[in-house]
Amino acid sequence: MPDLRAEIIRVAQAAVSCGLMPGVSGNVSCRADKDGTPGFYITPSGMAYERLMPDDIPWVSIAGEWDAEGPRPSSEWRLHRDLYARPDAGAVLHAHSPYATALACLNRAIPPFHYMIARFGGDTIRCAPYAPFGTQALSEHAMTALQNRSACLLANHGMVVYAPNPAAALALGQELETLCQHYALACQIGEPALLGAEEMADALLRFKDYATGKG
Repeated sequence: MPDLRAEIIRVAQAAVSCGLMPGVSGNVSCRADKDGTPGFYITPSGMAYERLMPDDIPWVSIAGEWDAEGPRPSSEWRLHRDLYARPDAGAVLHAHSPYATALACLNRAIPPFHYMIARFGGDTIRCAPYAPFGTQALSEHAMTALQNRSACLLANHGMVVYAPNPAAALALGQELETLCQHYALACQIGEPALLGAEEMADALLRFKDYATGKG
């Protein structure tokens, strides 16, 4: 069985390399039960990703407990913990990527300017209201913004996405950052033309068909 901690490290390092998680910002986690107890592995707080080893990756129970003698989990462990209440969440990536963060600092949701918005489960990418990092309030705002969505922006902060596994979460984070870049560039040129409700409903159906192998 592959070591999930090693996969988390690989994805975190890849996220740094592609510009999603500059410095020690952002965090990655993966659902993992331990001795029959539900929980997840998550990147530690304040440690350089390029130097991480599997033993540096703490395990946190859904009850919010971890080994006090080991590395501390990311301060955003509550955000990750609450997302694992969703059965389709197998991994979570939170990032301070440039374009997503720029739009988040404008408190701006992304409207249906491109059909790829439907990739994330709806006709918009919502922006959750601001709350201090690491707080339960931040997590609660994000859970609301993530209703029927697999991604959202966090006001004056960054982005969060979830997917079935860490590699898929990384890919989804890259797709969201690309969409944010396209939207920001389009807004610099003029007012983006938005797709209508019927067009977005068609896009949502098409992505559902792809997910089930019918597309």
